[in-house]
Amino acid sequence: MTTFRRLGLLAAAAILCFSAACGGNKGEGGGGGTTEPAGGSGDVYKNTGDEGTIIGKVTFTGTAPAKKIDMSNDAFCSSQHPGGLADDAVVVNDGKLDNVFVYIKDGLGNKVFATPTSEVTLDQHGCIYKPHVMGVQTKQPFKVITSDATNHNINVLATKNEPFNVSQGPGAAPISKTFPREETLISVKCNQHSWMKSYIGVLKHPFFSVSQNGTYTLKDVPPGEYTIVAWHEKYGEKTAKVTVGKKDSKTQDFAFEAASASNVMTAPSGMKLAEMTIDIPHQH
Repeated sequence: MTTFRRLGLLAAAAILCFSAACGGNKGEGGGGGTTEPAGGSGDVYKNTGDEGTIIGKVTFTGTAPAKKIDMSNDAFCSSQHPGGLADDAVVVNDGKLDNVFVYIKDGLGNKVFATPTSEVTLDQHGCIYKPHVMGVQTKQPFKVITSDATNHNINVLATKNEPFNVSQGPGAAPISKTFPREETLISVKCNQHSWMKSYIGVLKHPFFSVSQNGTYTLKDVPPGEYTIVAWHEKYGEKTAKVTVGKKDSKTQDFAFEAASASNVMTAPSGMKLAEMTIDIPHQH
């Protein structure tokens, strides 16, 4: 009987040890977990001097939508824009499209890149998210701040990382998080102000850019063959194949058209439509 009892205790201890090991990789969206990002093992890539650059323009043809934001439900917000404010979903200047997220999707193989220690900040300023589109590397420090004298609610609709939904009032402390996994792109909204939207691209490498004045730049790209994606929230994705030689400088332009916009929401790459959160008014 004593022998059987000892065997039973040993078996129970083994089960508990196994359970603890299996449960140890459940990470929090705030960086509290131990889950490694995809490709998170191996030697960190170091520049050799042979790296190249990919640059390009993002053009837009057709008539951009001219939609004004109604901020009348919040006196502070409306006071910040007495002349009204255009919707920042589509920003076009002289035929150039801004807020397009351009990044390398394929071609880097198993290369591992260092995680920046610098913080990336999403601000709520004038009841608008700034920037409207942004990129961050996996496990890079990320924070949300508010510059407004009104209440906001930051609803980060992540699917591969932990989502979070946090209120932030005037003068509140920053909300600090990290994203341990790649995800392109994460939608952010404010539950207090329906017009406030932002998008975060999370990648395990530094080769991403957001078009400003219709241009983008990907620097220090290792020689290789790549698939480049240009993503816009209203006009979907464009892809291109680019080969970068040693110390090469390649130009890859992207063109979007007003006619390609749809009333049907397009899911960001890697996200199923069923995973997206869409606000639908209640019927009475």
